[in-house]
Amino acid sequence: MTAAAAPAPAAPVRKASFGNVLLSEWTKILTVKSTFWTLLAGAIIVIGFSALWALAFTTSYDQLSPADRATLEPTTPMQIAFYFGEVVFGVLGVLVITTEYGTGMIRTSLTAMPRRGHYLAAKALVLGGVVLVAGMVVSFASFFVSQAVLMAQDLNGSLGDKGVLRSVIGGGIYLALIAVMALGVGTLLRHTAGSVVAVFVILFILGIVGNFLPGRWGETVNKYLPSNAGAAILSPGTPGNSLSPWTGLGLFALYTAIVLVVALVLFERLDA
Repeated sequence: MTAAAAPAPAAPVRKASFGNVLLSEWTKILTVKSTFWTLLAGAIIVIGFSALWALAFTTSYDQLSPADRATLEPTTPMQIAFYFGEVVFGVLGVLVITTEYGTGMIRTSLTAMPRRGHYLAAKALVLGGVVLVAGMVVSFASFFVSQAVLMAQDLNGSLGDKGVLRSVIGGGIYLALIAVMALGVGTLLRHTAGSVVAVFVILFILGIVGNFLPGRWGETVNKYLPSNAGAAILSPGTPGNSLSPWTGLGLFALYTAIVLVVALVLFERLDA
C-alpha cells in the first residue's frame, strides 16, 4: 500500500512592500471615478472664475478708483478664483481616505500593509503627485485664460513679469498641499461629510472671519491663518497685509505636516 504524499508546505504570505502600496494607491486613485470628476470640477471652477473675474475687472475698470486700479495685478483674477476652487481639491483629499472607511476597504488595505505609517505616506505621496500635476495645469490655464480677457483693457501680463511665474507655479504647489492636508483631516475624522465641513472651515471660513478681526493684532492673526498664508504665493509681490510668498507657502506646508503627524498618531492607535 502506497503511503499518501505529504501535503506541500504552504507558501509564506508576503506582506506588501512600500513600492507595492504606492502602486496600489496609484491604481486606486486613477481608477476611482470620483478622482476624475472632482479634479474636473476644481479645474472648471478655478479656470472659469479666473475668466469671470478678469471680465469683471475689464468691464468695470473705468469705474474703479485709482487706489483700486493700483492693486490690480495680472494674477488678481486667479487669486480670487483659487479661493472658490481650493475647497474642491480639499474634497478630493478627503475622499481618498474616507471612502475606504465607508466601504470597509481600509481593513483589507491594512491587512496587506500593517505598517500604517507606510500606508498613509503612500497615500499622501500619490495624492500629492496627482494633484500637483493637475494643479499645475489648472494654474497655468487659469493664468492664460484670464490674461486673454484682461488684454481688452491692457491689464494683462506675462510669465516673464516679476514674480508672475513663481505665482503660477506656486498655485499648483498650493493645491497639492491643500489635498494632502485634507487627507490628514479625513484620516482624523474618518467621515466624509464631517471632514469636508472641517476643510471648508479651515480653507474658506477662517479666511473670511480673519478679515473682520479688529486692530493690528487682527491683521497679524489674519495673515497667519492657513488659507491666507498659503494664498500669499499667488501674488507676484508682497502686499503689506500678508506674509511674503514663500514664507506663507512654507507656513501652509508646516500646517499640512502638523495635520498629517496628528492624523498618523491617531491612525496608529485607533482601530480601522
